[in-house]
Amino acid sequence: MVEAVQDARVVVTGAGGGIGAALARRYAAEGARVVVNDLDADRARSVADEIGGIAVPGDASTIVEQAREALGGTVDVYCANAGVASGGSESAEEAVWALAWDVNVMAHVRAAHALLPGWLERGRGRFVSTVSAAGLLTMIGAAPYSVTKHGAYAFAEWLSLTYRHRGIKVHAICPQGVRTDMLAATGSAGELVLKPTAIEPRDVADALFKGIAEDRFLILPHPEVAEYYQVRAGDPDRWLSNMNHLQQKWEAAG
Repeated sequence: MVEAVQDARVVVTGAGGGIGAALARRYAAEGARVVVNDLDADRARSVADEIGGIAVPGDASTIVEQAREALGGTVDVYCANAGVASGGSESAEEAVWALAWDVNVMAHVRAAHALLPGWLERGRGRFVSTVSAAGLLTMIGAAPYSVTKHGAYAFAEWLSLTYRHRGIKVHAICPQGVRTDMLAATGSAGELVLKPTAIEPRDVADALFKGIAEDRFLILPHPEVAEYYQVRAGDPDRWLSNMNHLQQKWEAAG
């Protein structure tokens, strides 16, 4: 058991399946009271019923107040997990870019805006951002996703450096492939890059809870991402060349 989350009041967005459902199950198993949020009301209720939680369906950007009320007036942990895997290039329609920005970044900003005043007054609070390895690296064939996940990571990083001395804990989860509906939606690029090393959603939850116990900001369910990130920072031309070879391989495969 992780003492930091026992009896905590937790919100998990996008928790009707995949990583979100795994996080909700793990928090409940650790003794937390969990609000399960998802756009799909039936899926949210199904997971909530399974874990003895509370379903609060709806847009993740708008449910903080409702979730706080459902938890008796306080949120201790907020897991900004809801996301969209928007593929495409610079030529993707502006609506695609706008949706990716709104869900992958601005939903996190809005949640933090609603939660931080109370957390800062209390001197504690925990914000968990499900980012992606794409937020540290990139993903071929998915410009809107890659760019907005960089934004999600940057916002989590900013929250941590700004408020950690005031009791706010922040964690950024950055997995590569995870066996979820989102992975299935990535098509041939996901088949090439993500599927070979894909892990189960529960593995992501395990990595998060290990990181919470160790009080770490960056959570890497795929440890090799740390090496890729170091290469990207230390030798960006080498890293870009390697990624371009992967791009060419994808293009050649049709």
